[in-house]
Amino acid sequence: MIKAVIFDWFSTLAHYDPPREQLQAQVLRELGFNVTLTSLQRALVLADRDLYAEFAELSLEDQPPEERVKTFIRHQRGIMAKAGINADMVLAEKAIARLRELDAGRRFALYDDVIPTVRMLKERSLTTGLLTNIRRGIHEICQELGLGLYLDFVISPAEAGADKPDPAIFQFALERGEVEAGEAIYVGDQYLQDIVGAKKAGIKPILIDRFDVSPEFTDAPRILSLTEVITHLD
Repeated sequence: MIKAVIFDWFSTLAHYDPPREQLQAQVLRELGFNVTLTSLQRALVLADRDLYAEFAELSLEDQPPEERVKTFIRHQRGIMAKAGINADMVLAEKAIARLRELDAGRRFALYDDVIPTVRMLKERSLTTGLLTNIRRGIHEICQELGLGLYLDFVISPAEAGADKPDPAIFQFALERGEVEAGEAIYVGDQYLQDIVGAKKAGIKPILIDRFDVSPEFTDAPRILSLTEVITHLD
């Protein structure tokens, strides 16, 4: 019997406001490229998958500064390549610099299906939690967005002493939620960090694929909207 539903943060519960694809489209237009928002949504998801696969091997926090720069250049080149643009390092660096200028006032926002979903879960007396690799400020962000009212716990690597996909951080969440692995569901958007990590901890994972770009992943339930979580509680 499922007693707890635990969520990832970015691209599961929250996105940037303004959305990343809008800023990316603006920057690319300034650089002479016209790419649709739909194409960029897909490009961002696929490039993020590659990025998080790298982080599963070596987290960003553990990379030396010069390697972090290379990581983000590779990521930007990956975004542009998946959007049909053959970008060299110079072009990618120009895009990154402009994105940083536009990022200055950007904030997190919840997807429209988040509050209705967590409210329904609480009405069923389920434990709800957040498990993220974000290291700073996540408790305050949840309160600012009105999500804290619906969460029984919020866990970051700073508290757990581990990052996803390490099973230790998932075990920490189970202990905080006072449930066994077989009584919990974990919902996330990244296959290696979220799905594989949860499985290694014995937790049932659900892949949220908001832009429907990952049909090839069939070893866990795949949902397009958070409200579909309700159908996986039995």
